[in-house]
Amino acid sequence: MAMSGAARGWIAVTAVVAGAASVALVLVAVQADLDTAGQAASVAGAVVGLLALLVSVIALFRTGAPVAGTRSVQSGGVIGHAVTGDRNRLGSSATPVSPATSTSASGTAVPGERGVSAAGGIGRAVTGDENEDV
Repeated sequence: MAMSGAARGWIAVTAVVAGAASVALVLVAVQADLDTAGQAASVAGAVVGLLALLVSVIALFRTGAPVAGTRSVQSGGVIGHAVTGDRNRLGSSATPVSPATSTSASGTAVPGERGVSAAGGIGRAVTGDENEDV
């Protein structure tokens, strides 16, 4: 998955701030003494820890599931029959398709364009254009 421009910007800002803080701590150690540098590093570490906690809590409570690709089918359960595509000619099945009910240990993957994904089983999936099953 590609990284957004905003994410790249935040990474650059974080790198610059971390570099500046490192230079500042070295200057304090050289100009003042190691005790003062140790106290400054302690305060800086506490601030960074609290910011990390804030980011973790925000990430935990963010809403929105991963978005599937265009014209795809995604289910948290079982899919009996799924069709994606244009101009498909499908006949009716004489016997209903019964999907497997086992779930994978890794969870539900997010399907790409015209893909099919289910946490349970998938009985029948037809993807693409102009399929014939008459």
